[in-house]
Amino acid sequence: MDRSTRPYIYAWAMALLFYVLEYSTRSAPGVMIPQLERAFGENGVGLGSILGSYYYTYSITSLVAGLTLDRYGAKYVVPIGSCILGLGCLLFIVGNPETAYLARLLQGMGSAFAFTGAVYLATHGFSSNSLATAIGVTQSLGMLGGSGGQFVVGPLMQADYRWQAVWVFIGLAALAVAVALVLITPREVRTVPAGAGESWFAPYRIVLSNPQSYLCGFVSGLLFAPTTIGAMTWGVAFFEADLHFNYTDAVWAASAVPLGWAFGCPIMGWAADQIKLRKPVLIAGMTLMAAAVMQLSFLPGLLPAALTLFIFGVASGVAMIPYTIIKEANPDNVKGSATGAINFIVFGVTALIGPVFASLFAKTLKIGDPVPHFRHASSFWLAAIILAGLMAILLRETGSGRKPVAGKDAAQLRSVS
Repeated sequence: MDRSTRPYIYAWAMALLFYVLEYSTRSAPGVMIPQLERAFGENGVGLGSILGSYYYTYSITSLVAGLTLDRYGAKYVVPIGSCILGLGCLLFIVGNPETAYLARLLQGMGSAFAFTGAVYLATHGFSSNSLATAIGVTQSLGMLGGSGGQFVVGPLMQADYRWQAVWVFIGLAALAVAVALVLITPREVRTVPAGAGESWFAPYRIVLSNPQSYLCGFVSGLLFAPTTIGAMTWGVAFFEADLHFNYTDAVWAASAVPLGWAFGCPIMGWAADQIKLRKPVLIAGMTLMAAAVMQLSFLPGLLPAALTLFIFGVASGVAMIPYTIIKEANPDNVKGSATGAINFIVFGVTALIGPVFASLFAKTLKIGDPVPHFRHASSFWLAAIILAGLMAILLRETGSGRKPVAGKDAAQLRSVS
């Protein structure tokens, strides 16, 4: 570990705790749907709208997070995000729909700084040879938080613990992490990216003028949606209603997806680093995701549901590979903005897909024949994966093992510099 990068690695480790808490706020509502419906006086569609509002501010604030990180560094920017998350969690316990909307908007706003900040710190602390692995580990820890938000909180809800206690714990923990981040994160000497001048939006002009940035965002967003919306938000409800699981089995099955992702993100990142290519690992992972969805929908007795969903989670770790590609497809001096841009697109896609899925399938839960209902809902996610695969074909390979056309790659990179 180089002496100059060591402080960034320590700060990255603390940012991982922020990311764990952030992912817990995404997944915990999935195991307390009945409690929240009673508390807020909302049905499934209304509650889905409240919970989904998180992604509106998450996607928009991701742009702000990346820009402020590039301009000011991480020392105060990331802790401010953790504070906002903590306040949003504490406000969520008030227990009326209007306040709940505001609380989820604050949670999404603060959460936008977690992954973006952790990746920013990782790019300063790790070499390019291990960056995809470091980003995979970052996402792995987040997904452990997502999994814990279900299989830890689920038994508490079953034991009649008050749902508010979960949000108080996460809120106070986020505030404590904010204090620790201020103390640990190093202050950077140069905070304005070279070549960005005085314009706040110069980094985004670079990133968003590159078509590869959009492809990375849409591919990753379509791969995230089946896990964040399908499994982590609605999984328990669908497994109980359509597959007739008891509550404990439904929680375990749903939490197997983020648990698998916790393993899959570093494994997929490591594989991409080892072969020095990004696209083969990305395509292989999407193929396995599609196979798992089809098996669970049409041959459910072939494997235990939790095992299928764990495999799906491992495979969906490839959703993080576009985060590496977008950094490699853009200049080094816009690292934070590149992450902010892809987060904006990814969770913009999530924010759009969430209400569509809730309207088509969540409001018809427990109505009609459950087997076709589950298959139709699964086909929705299968279509998202297939669309992601088609778009991935258009991605330019950025791994160091690619065979570049003479002068072409350098010219493309200069064109967005």
